[in-house]
Amino acid sequence: MPKNKIAKFAEIDRYSHVVQPSFREVFNKKHPLYGRWQRDFFRNRNPLILELGCGKGEYTVGLAEKKPGMNYLGIDIKGARIWKGARQVHERALKNVGFLRTRIELLDAFFSPGEVSEIWLPFPDPQPKKPGKRLTSPRFLNMYKTFLRKGGQIHLKTDSLELYSFTLKIIRYNGLKLIDSTNDLYGSGTEDEVLYIKTFYEEHFLSEGKKINYLKFEIPESATVGWPPETSSDERKGSSAEKINNIR
Repeated sequence: MPKNKIAKFAEIDRYSHVVQPSFREVFNKKHPLYGRWQRDFFRNRNPLILELGCGKGEYTVGLAEKKPGMNYLGIDIKGARIWKGARQVHERALKNVGFLRTRIELLDAFFSPGEVSEIWLPFPDPQPKKPGKRLTSPRFLNMYKTFLRKGGQIHLKTDSLELYSFTLKIIRYNGLKLIDSTNDLYGSGTEDEVLYIKTFYEEHFLSEGKKINYLKFEIPESATVGWPPETSSDERKGSSAEKINNIR
């Protein structure tokens, strides 16, 4: 392992705002913070917002600074990525933001029903060859539903028109509540300042002249998200649970 990665791991190990459970701690069991993030981690009753696949934490930190009355938790499996956001939180003394290092497939071990108010998905991997692994596939949406509060919203920002169209198709087929949709966010005239937070990758995409797609939607309590009947088995690749190994 490169020395700089070892140094980053050592640094985030010292941060109380970074949670790094082992695989054994959450495999087929609930984490000690399950249902207790507000009380035991943030020590307040503010709504809990997740950013999934947070990378360097740019969106998590940006949201926390713009809306200090909320609690934000960035989630990623790569500790070397989380390090940058975790250091910023430490340096800026932010009290409403933390990071969780784990696989997204394991999130139901961390959050109880109704514990999460919103989920952000800024520029997730579009998984062009395995749609079933997309973070807006039925597998993941049904998992999010287990811990999203009633009326909890999901936000997707992506440069991938394929992922945007795929997610819109899933929303419409399953009768999910579509709140906002645009395939040209910065040309839409939106006044919501949190949508203008830009990640490193987003800056890169914009410099290439790509348009940014955005979706905001809810999963009704009565919904069980499924695949449209015309979806082929190839399109559903990755939708079944795969062996999960802990990566340091």
